[in-house]
Parts: sequence; structure tokens; C-alpha cells
Amino acid sequence: MKKGDRYGLHRVIEPAGAMPQPAWRIDNTPICYSNEILIDVETLNIDSASFVQMRNQANGDVNKIAEIMRKTVADRGKHHNPVTGSGGMLIGRVEQIGEDLCGKVNLEVGERIATLVSLSLTPLTIDEILKIDTDRAQVDIKGKAILFESGLYAKLPADLPDKVALAVLDVCGAPAQTARWVQKGQTVVVLGAGGKSGLLVLRQARLSAGPEGRIIAVEYGEKGCQLLRGLGWADEVINLDATDAVSVMRAIERATNGQFADVTINCVNVPGTEMSSILATRDEGMVYFFSMSTSFTAAALSAEGVGKDITMVIGNGYTKGHAELSLSLVRECPELLRIFSEKYA
Repeated sequence: MKKGDRYGLHRVIEPAGAMPQPAWRIDNTPICYSNEILIDVETLNIDSASFVQMRNQANGDVNKIAEIMRKTVADRGKHHNPVTGSGGMLIGRVEQIGEDLCGKVNLEVGERIATLVSLSLTPLTIDEILKIDTDRAQVDIKGKAILFESGLYAKLPADLPDKVALAVLDVCGAPAQTARWVQKGQTVVVLGAGGKSGLLVLRQARLSAGPEGRIIAVEYGEKGCQLLRGLGWADEVINLDATDAVSVMRAIERATNGQFADVTINCVNVPGTEMSSILATRDEGMVYFFSMSTSFTAAALSAEGVGKDITMVIGNGYTKGHAELSLSLVRECPELLRIFSEKYA
């Protein structure tokens, strides 16, 4: 077996010298280097922003979505949406472990895993698309993928349905970062609180801020808002389009008696919500942009334009212990387990 670079540089085709994630095209040949893991792929969990974009481009036609996905992988060697720049993650079965990794990874051939690195850097082949679930942004396929030596993964837990675990692990960075940033007694605004990342963030924000904290959930659509009110984790649930920055600002101003949020967490899966996040946050507060729809140029210029001295944090999908924390949230909260089971199982 040949040995490749631990970060996958040997797979980059275009442009030369790029890392696999920003590269336009990578080598997706499903042959395992000595420091790679070959995966027999079962399901792709497409990033929410990416799936919404593809669904809109295809006008909801699943056959056209399939065509878009096949073309993306054929052109780029990975599922890296050229519009949103995002990918997703996958579950599959370990088919081969490179000889240099044998004994170094806690894995055996045949074990089922979820990758915790983006599809936007994962060499992928799609032989057949079996099913596209437009409600869950999950796509069952026949195909192969490569996990680099540096790649993160989690073994699929035996006590949770596979697709529930996949949905949780796809966004596990968000609640883990929430646990890091939110302190007791703080006021926290969660934009897009009804989605899978939003629900996990909302639960963790309640735990981290404690009963003395104030949690405000913003969700678009009365059905989603009713669900959030029934959970009781938020002190106030507001039905608003998060792209309407002025309305968001006024609503948060009323809800906080003019104090605004100590921490605002953006989990919205559509573009144009940067200013809403900024205006919802007090001076010297913090905005955590988990959404892959975020334009960080727009965020920086918007904060400057309204004279807001705030800390803005990019949504790093990796935080130490993020998988364990997120799975524990679901295990320990019957309401959260029920919702994820109904939506994704």
C-alpha cells in the first residue's frame, strides 16, 4: 500500500497545493492508502443549507436533486456544494483499514461509523442513489468514501436509531460550543431554534444558563413555535423571519427590556441573517454563527456599520467531546429523543 498525507493532500487534483476542503477537485478513487480508511457508504446526511439550496434549484423534484448530487460528485470528487460551500456527513460500514492504521484506531472491519468531518473534504463515489428523504435531508446510496488519517469519526451507538444518531452527530458542534460559551444567568437568543441544531442548542442553553438565565427562541412558522412552547425550555418563543433584521431587533429589545442578548446563536439555514444576529446582541456580547449560510464578510461589515462592539465566533463543527455531549443530551431528555425519533428515525 502507498502512504498518503495525513490530511489528504495526496488526493488533491485542483488546484495543486490546496487542502482537500477548499480544493475544487479531489481524487475519489475508492482504493485505500496505508493511512486511510475505506467506507462502504449507506447514508449521506446533507448539510441543511446545502440541501435547501439543491431542493430550491430542483424545484423540489427528487430526480433533479439526484442529478445535482451526482454531477457535484462527478465534477469535484466529493459532495461539496459549489453554491453554499458546505457538505454534510455520512454513515457507513468500515470496509478496509490501511495497514499503517491497524492497531492505532479503535476500529475493526465491519463496524458502522459516522464521519465527523465534512463531505466537502471527503473523497466520495456514488454508484447509485437509492432514496432521497426531502424532509430529513438524508440520502441513502450505494457508494464508497475515504476517511483520512486525520479524520474524525464516531461509532454508531447501539441504543439510538442510526438516522437519529446521524442527525445528532451532523450538528454536534453546535451544542458543544453552546456549553462552552453560555454562562449561568445569561440572556441567550437562539435564531432558528426549531431545526435539529437549534433544538440541541436550545436545550443546552437552558442547562448552561440555568433557571436564572433567560432563553429566547426565534423560529419562523407557528407550528414550530408551538412545538418550542410545549417543550418549555425557552422563556419566550417568537415567530419571526430571521432575515427581517429590524423586526428581530425590536422583538428582542421588547423581550429583554432593552438589554438585548449576552449570547446570540445563529442556527438558521438560509442566507441573510447576519444583521439580525448582530442587532439582537448587546454591546460587548457574543454572536456564535453555526449556520453554514453565514457570510462572514457580511457579518463583519454589518457589525462595523451599526457600531456594534461584539465578539463574533465562527461555528467550528469540531469541539472536544462534541459527539458524546450531543448524544447524551438526546439520551437524557425524553422530549428531545422523541422529536428526533419522529423526525429522523
